[in-house]
Amino acid sequence: MPHIIIEYSDNIENKMDLDALIEKVHATAIETGVFPIGGLRVRAAKRENYKIGDGHPDNGFVHVELKIGPGRDHETKMGALNQIFATVDSHLKPLHENGPLAMSAELNEFDGELRINKNNVHKYIEERANA
Repeated sequence: MPHIIIEYSDNIENKMDLDALIEKVHATAIETGVFPIGGLRVRAAKRENYKIGDGHPDNGFVHVELKIGPGRDHETKMGALNQIFATVDSHLKPLHENGPLAMSAELNEFDGELRINKNNVHKYIEERANA
């Protein structure tokens, strides 16, 4: 964990560097020191069907969702969420300053009992680090 999903309206895709945003969010998640690198997944989901505010076609959005496993205190979760949102805000600042853009972020904690996970990525990361 975490899974970080960057959801965005398709009308801003050509106005932001999505690959750079994903890279920055990934790096920030690691920098928080809160999440194990082997469980980290950052992905983006473009939304083509949406209506924002008054429906004007220039209105855009970016929503970041962090899905994490249980066990961290409120302060730790808020710190990580704030740090990741600050990265998104900084990356999208030019877009936000030059047009209508709604940005948001939320953190959701998985119920540890209602989750299935099979992950051997940790093993390979450790092997590569020791090679």
